[in-house]
Amino acid sequence: MKDTLVVYWTATGNTEEMAKALAQVTDADLYIIDEISPEDTLKYDKIAFGCPAMGDTFEEAEEFFEWYEQLEYKLDGKKVAIFGSFGWGSGEWMEDWAERMSQLDVNFFEEPLMANEAPSSDDLENILAFGARFKSF
Repeated sequence: MKDTLVVYWTATGNTEEMAKALAQVTDADLYIIDEISPEDTLKYDKIAFGCPAMGDTFEEAEEFFEWYEQLEYKLDGKKVAIFGSFGWGSGEWMEDWAERMSQLDVNFFEEPLMANEAPSSDDLENILAFGARFKSF
């Protein structure tokens, strides 16, 4: 088992594309939430969580939110990053998620990584740079 995990949920495949690029550059294990339990997620030292916006909040992604809530308050001491795609708005849902994270005892990595719709070539460059920094975090 590696020390870094990229775990995500996707509705359209955009967040999945981000997750795959992030996992590749960080040399992380990669799972969609259906493939890993919240308990097994906690075995990793560094975790990048990915979820798309389904409106103005990630909580509308009910499947992800129910899974994530099972481990949110057990992340003490973990190094955590968050990422996802959105189709409208300005990504305020990620700001809300980052605010939630600030209430936890985690080592939160940078600002959230976001892509508007499918990741563009510029977005992919940003993902790879973000991942390289997260790898050495």
